[in-house]
Amino acid sequence: MGLLTIGNPLSWEETKKLSDHVRKHGIIQFINLYKRLKDRQGDILKWGDEVEYILVKFDEEAKTAKVSLRAVDILNILQEREEANPTGVKSLWRPEYGAYMVEGTPGKPYGGLLAHFNIVEANMKYRREEVEELLLDGEALMSITNFPRLGCEDFSFPIAKPTPDQGATRSLFFPDEVIYPGHPRFKTLSQNIRERRGEKVAINIPVFKDEKTVIPVDDSHLRSKAALPDHIYLDAMGFGMGCCCLQLTFQACNINEARILYDQLTPLSPIMLALTAAAPIFRGFLADIDCRWYIISGSVDDRTPEERGLKPLNNNKFVIGKSRFDSIDSYLSPQGEKYNDVPLTYDKEIYNQLRENDIDHLLAEHVAHLFIRDSVSLFTEKVNQDDEQDTDHFENIQSTNWQTLRFKPPPPNSTIGWRVEFRPCEIQITDFENAAIVCFVVLMTRVILSFKLNFLIPISKVDENMRTAQKKGACLNEKFWFRKDITTQISPPEANECCKGASNGSNCDVFTKMTVNEIINGKNGEFPGLIPLINNYLSGMEVDADTHCTIQRYLKFIQRRASGEILTTASWIRNFVTGHEDYKMDSKVSDRINFDLLKTVKGIQSGMIACPELLGYCPVSKTVEKIPPAMSKVAG
Repeated sequence: MGLLTIGNPLSWEETKKLSDHVRKHGIIQFINLYKRLKDRQGDILKWGDEVEYILVKFDEEAKTAKVSLRAVDILNILQEREEANPTGVKSLWRPEYGAYMVEGTPGKPYGGLLAHFNIVEANMKYRREEVEELLLDGEALMSITNFPRLGCEDFSFPIAKPTPDQGATRSLFFPDEVIYPGHPRFKTLSQNIRERRGEKVAINIPVFKDEKTVIPVDDSHLRSKAALPDHIYLDAMGFGMGCCCLQLTFQACNINEARILYDQLTPLSPIMLALTAAAPIFRGFLADIDCRWYIISGSVDDRTPEERGLKPLNNNKFVIGKSRFDSIDSYLSPQGEKYNDVPLTYDKEIYNQLRENDIDHLLAEHVAHLFIRDSVSLFTEKVNQDDEQDTDHFENIQSTNWQTLRFKPPPPNSTIGWRVEFRPCEIQITDFENAAIVCFVVLMTRVILSFKLNFLIPISKVDENMRTAQKKGACLNEKFWFRKDITTQISPPEANECCKGASNGSNCDVFTKMTVNEIINGKNGEFPGLIPLINNYLSGMEVDADTHCTIQRYLKFIQRRASGEILTTASWIRNFVTGHEDYKMDSKVSDRINFDLLKTVKGIQSGMIACPELLGYCPVSKTVEKIPPAMSKVAG
């Protein structure tokens, strides 16, 4: 979630008055940090994952499943253990936006040894078991991207009611009690984003239109002018930030390597979003999309009408093309500069200040672009800082630019180096799936650096790919812009011009459109494939038998998911709902369907229910059940 400052939050009016103060000192703090650490060298590869979970309360008698608002109780116990034994813990736990959410990471980063891949899944399993020991009867810890009936009537336990006329969100559907109460940042963000925008956030998701889907889907369009009748309307930050994801952070050996990784992972972001798609249901309706990304982007979109281009600029300085949660807008390495084909909005005064302090053009633009945003969460105790030692004002802006990747300077007075955070992946049901995705991406970073690969395509193509990745069934059915010759470091000078005019799948000399399967597994005679490149890399490494087996198990899963041999989580969920005996072909996910879906997910993640169409193998378990008869149409 970002920086969790302790203190007393300021109101939006108070924060607004201090926005220039935060920007001014945040830039000074970055300059000071950069000057101290720009020449830092020799950091080894370290990396770690972040897994976000949802707490669910099942009522077996009523056949309902609700989010359980007990994250504070559970986190208090977990964090007390950390404080009692800070060097010996195997996992670390932090709050997330929802009062039903927890985030777990390894107790310490993994290193550069391939053998570390053997412990990723085991650590994820340990984290899950650590929380499960603290659950009450009927509760479950679930790694699902979105709770399907979030925002429906009485979706939480205990039951909380929305308050459209008061409170932080003023939502028609999302009560303030469902926001994590243990830290003031979350409600403050919700209220300040709404107040800065001048109205509630408005997210309209196209509904999946089945044979008996009724339009309008509900009375939202009568209750809010922002709601579209043939869409699923969402009106609160919690609908986006209440989703779960899988994130990775990598430490680079120096700033230049971090910039290379940041750039080269950017074209992979939409591919991984499509591959991990896991969110086809919102507010109890099947959607015509498969991912959370657009929803989170809209949920924190604090741009005013002027900044969205709906009114002439008067009180604001910039028209801003994207929400503060979206895909990145520019590459950072010199190699990537010629692919920055989308005009970048940035604060020229800040840019000039950075350049005057010997920060290069690309990094200066990047930081000056981040700082077109206001602070939306500020604490009394953090207003006045020592700019030589503190970086909270810089992180205040940096950590509320939620993008596909985040370029992270070393913290002051720390042994941590320059890092890159990879943020697009959706969380999967099982520890096996999540470990496979993590290890695949980590291996890709090694292959990129070892083979000096070049995945760069114009930023405009990355933006197009991000839109494509969220479509229903995109992993199997859509095509994505990707670079053909990824081994060359120098592209023809006409490449950009060539590809600006290429559209609808037409080819050019450097980039073409490919399916996820072709990108991951290869296209005969045209593209080698990412998995074959990884195997080529591994062939030159000394890999023990156990590690080799672990890696190949993960890579096989990625291959089969990309090829469509096994389903994405989103497709599996969609099939489950439409195949359920209570489904009325009306796009609605009832309490009973939700209950059966989540009970099945619980069984799959524990290994008690076999689901080869999702996992491609039968989990090892002494007691493996088949999918219950009520869902037999789903099993295929």
